[in-house]
Formats: sequence, C-alpha cells, structure tokens
Amino acid sequence: MNEYLICAAAYWNDGKKREHQPQNVDIGIVVCGRRHHNCITTLSEFKKSKGIRVIQGFLTSTDRFVDRNEAAKIAYESGQVSKLKKKLFSEDLY
Repeated sequence: MNEYLICAAAYWNDGKKREHQPQNVDIGIVVCGRRHHNCITTLSEFKKSKGIRVIQGFLTSTDRFVDRNEAAKIAYESGQVSKLKKKLFSEDLY
C-alpha cells in the first residue's frame, strides 16, 4: 500500500531530543491535530509565547513528518486529492 496522509501536524525544533517522535525527526517535537491551528496552539503552550516558529505539514501512514509541499505529492499519488497542488492544506483533505 502507498504512503498516505493521516492528519495535520506541526514541527518545532527546540533542540531537544525526545522519544516517540516520527521516524524522520531526531530533534524537536511534532504535534498532530485536526487542523494546523490546533497543532500550533498546542505548541504555543510549550513555549508560553506566540512567537515560536514551526513547520506546518502532515503525519503519514509510514510514521513520517512531511512539509506541505511533500504532502501535496503524497496526497495526489495516494488518491486523497484529485489535483496536484504545490502545497497541501488540511482543508484539502477533509
């Protein structure tokens, strides 16, 4: 079965090593949610400030974090969207 997208996610590289992160994330933390704003709200609680810089993307069925650009390709190739886009948004999936 081809890789497909599971949910919206955001990655924040705070320089800390953690267990139980996606297989391609050695440092930092990935937070998942229904929409990207849910992920960013959760991450902002870690920092207690609104100014953290995150990379928005998605978690895949093979336990990888991918950015919006790679997610667009995966979603198209897996049939989750009917048109190939440059960047994927959670609204494109559900």
